[in-house]
Amino acid sequence: MSSDVTEVDDRITILLVDDHDLIRKGLRHAFDRDPEFDVVGEAGTATDGVRKASALQPNVVIMDLRLPDGSGLDATRKIRKNHPEMGIVVLTMYAGDDQLFGALDAGASAFVPKSAPSNDVVAAARHAAATPNAFTAADLAEAMKRRLTPTGPQLSPRESQVLKLLADGMSVAGIAKQLYVSESTAKTHISKLYEKLGAGNRAQALMTALKLGLLEAPDSPKF
Repeated sequence: MSSDVTEVDDRITILLVDDHDLIRKGLRHAFDRDPEFDVVGEAGTATDGVRKASALQPNVVIMDLRLPDGSGLDATRKIRKNHPEMGIVVLTMYAGDDQLFGALDAGASAFVPKSAPSNDVVAAARHAAATPNAFTAADLAEAMKRRLTPTGPQLSPRESQVLKLLADGMSVAGIAKQLYVSESTAKTHISKLYEKLGAGNRAQALMTALKLGLLEAPDSPKF
């Protein structure tokens, strides 16, 4: 009987912070499958996440970056300040360099894109529990290399404007009107932009731009 209690007490406790119920359920399922973990709570807002981190004292907080009442990075900073030894795994839909370094600067233990397999989140939580103050991310080495020796396409000021307008969802006609150019000229700018980014359409161009740090994601940290 006592060995069972010890086994439960030795489990890594997890708090899930994400405003999407479906994602929390998926994460809970991933952790429930591993006897090493115990999900002790869930939160759907940054405020509730910070409060429950203090109340429940989990070993690890799984923190979404984009929450309805604020940034997950701000919540991460507060938790790190109040609980220096608590592990924090940051999750995000937009896994660009800005988000990765934002998580690092905020004091996170690990950074995982939501597109990654659930096993990666579980592995990151295990790392965060063991070494909460040592940051890990799958793309960290490459991101550091990109930061130290910036590479990639060099966009002209006009192409940067076009990229931002594309990200805003503007049509070719809308972009032409905004830039006071003909639709033909707007199409030429867009074609050159796609060529530089190695993209065949708007979605590919935006994802590549996010990855290269040429575009600020919706959940990008504000400093």
